[in-house]
Amino acid sequence: MDATDTKILRFLQEDASISIAELAQRVNLSQTPCWKRIQRLEASGIIKGRVALVDPEKIGLSLTAFVSVEAYDHTEAWTQRFAEFVATLPEVMEFYRMAGDVDYILRVVVPDMAAYDGFYKRLIGAVPLKNVTSRFAMERIKSTTAFALTA
Repeated sequence: MDATDTKILRFLQEDASISIAELAQRVNLSQTPCWKRIQRLEASGIIKGRVALVDPEKIGLSLTAFVSVEAYDHTEAWTQRFAEFVATLPEVMEFYRMAGDVDYILRVVVPDMAAYDGFYKRLIGAVPLKNVTSRFAMERIKSTTAFALTA
């Protein structure tokens, strides 16, 4: 990846709907080389996809919870079963295995507390868990999908 690729990624992270003509002009390339660079970035897996970012509150998803999970079991079988189950839950927006005092962190987005309660009951009923702690976001102060890129 060179400085031009980095510029392309910066602009696409800001607005993936930018036209190839506009993007090429901004990075000082003609359209064909610009398009080929985008295709190469996609083929190499650097660009994983292009999506529309949706405001959760405007579609009725106003409650965000960060759920910490401690596992009783750390076997490969338990871990795989837990990961497969959590991956099926549409409320889970992000799911990480952690180092430190908790084993997993989930970012869960739901309409309200009643919906969260239903999610929680499905989660704790799926596999044996040692501890589940939920923290509820009161205000979103910063949220971005763009990575800081340096040339």
